[in-house]
Amino acid sequence: MITTDRTEFRAALPTGGRLIGLDVGTKTIGTALCDAGWSFASPALLIRRTKFQKDKIALAELIAAQQVKGIVIGLPLNLSDGSESPRSQSSRAFARNMADLGLPIFLQDERWSTVAVTRTLIEQDASRAKRAELVDKMAAAYILQGAIDALVAV
Repeated sequence: MITTDRTEFRAALPTGGRLIGLDVGTKTIGTALCDAGWSFASPALLIRRTKFQKDKIALAELIAAQQVKGIVIGLPLNLSDGSESPRSQSSRAFARNMADLGLPIFLQDERWSTVAVTRTLIEQDASRAKRAELVDKMAAAYILQGAIDALVAV
């Protein structure tokens, strides 16, 4: 199941459980994990993209090791009006390719994730190199935190 409806996603997870958040880029995939009670999201691994099957294997291993029950993928919408873009279609295709892992997938609006994370890193005086290393997995945590906050409210 792939959905943008948080109620439908929540219903697919009746007992909760750990979730993984993904910020899917062209060069990297930022990952984040949350606790089983959906209280907080934390940055996890940064996966350097190669071929999709290798990326999927790395994600499947992380999912199995962390006993993940659902996947949250950032959906990049246009900032101005929330409409979908070519990057949105890429994220949807990524979700379809992950569907055979058998976990529910939620597409979460990620419009402000990178901007918010970059601003925080600049305020913390992180170097460009440090920001480049952290931004994608921190964006994944930002995306996942937004999703779990919405799920708890359902």
